[in-house]
Amino acid sequence: MTEEPPMPSRRTFLGTALAAGAAVALPTAASASDQGHRRVPRESISIQLYTLRGIMGDDPEPVLSALADIGYRKVELAGTYGRGAAEFAAVLRRCGLRASSSHVGIDGDLDRVIADAHTLGHKYVVVPWVNYATIAEWRAFTARLEAAGDKLRQAGLSLGYHNHAHEFATVEGVRPIDVITTGTTRRNVHLELDLYWAVTGGVDPVDVWRAHFPRVRQFHVKDRAADGSFADLGTGTIDFAEIFRRTNVAEYIVENDQPRDALETARIGYEYLANLRF
Repeated sequence: MTEEPPMPSRRTFLGTALAAGAAVALPTAASASDQGHRRVPRESISIQLYTLRGIMGDDPEPVLSALADIGYRKVELAGTYGRGAAEFAAVLRRCGLRASSSHVGIDGDLDRVIADAHTLGHKYVVVPWVNYATIAEWRAFTARLEAAGDKLRQAGLSLGYHNHAHEFATVEGVRPIDVITTGTTRRNVHLELDLYWAVTGGVDPVDVWRAHFPRVRQFHVKDRAADGSFADLGTGTIDFAEIFRRTNVAEYIVENDQPRDALETARIGYEYLANLRF
């Protein structure tokens, strides 16, 4: 089983990033053939299976096998399609895949979440979505997030939070993302930064990465068309090469919320990340 690539020290990587210059503007498109000295390690490429939910049907194995044929070795789960954790883990093994990460909630049975994560071989467990109308509710959620993160850490797992755009808008004069990052510790809660939603929310992903280094451990790599809709990687407006040049994470997770052809989206995404130089 391939180990995750080591993360650089805060001093080393922040020094490199800050030396690169001022923060990038909202990115523009770049070709996957852009030349550079770095690339995304193939073992760090994953895909969020939410992208393929429309074609999974009652038997996900053919789709998972097709992902392995494309080149994926890791996936991020968004459910197990009516199967128990052990049964779904067996399907993944038959397909030559491992689920290093999963989207789950924290307000249910955490012992079950932990047990299933161990059975499925997760390293990361990520809260995919919350939204509250008041800052008091955001603060209450953040307290629960920190407590859950502490429990999962003691069980050998890393709890993350996945953003959308609304966390970067103010509620009662305060941004929810700031409530989350100040109300939790980097020891217990990491960030899974969705690049599409960060850009949609009007922030520079590099700024978010720098501000919270080394808490951003996963990227959702999702492209944005000029009209704001979802796009396959490399066909939209986000300059991933520029973002990746100034950052570093353990996992680069392909995603498209509304793919026209899910397997083609998966193929394009894998090939884009595998061939990108920055």
